[in-house]
Amino acid sequence: MKKELTIFDNPKNVKRLRLGFFVALVLVLIAEFFVDMHGEFSVDHFYGFYAVYGFISYVVLIFAAKALRKITMRKEDYYDR
Repeated sequence: MKKELTIFDNPKNVKRLRLGFFVALVLVLIAEFFVDMHGEFSVDHFYGFYAVYGFISYVVLIFAAKALRKITMRKEDYYDR
């Protein structure tokens, strides 16, 4: 049986996708110069706040998922009994 290749199996496609994400990030940061942000708190008005907030939230979410996996994961031979 032959394994089907996906779009992410080609390193060239992964590199293009990563470049696309970085270009989108730069465009959003540039667009922030032209958009007036109406934040509720004083910290909301700093340049790049939402990008930093989103990144920190993403990192916290990953660590929380890893910790939850360690708590809920069963031993490898659990079903072999």
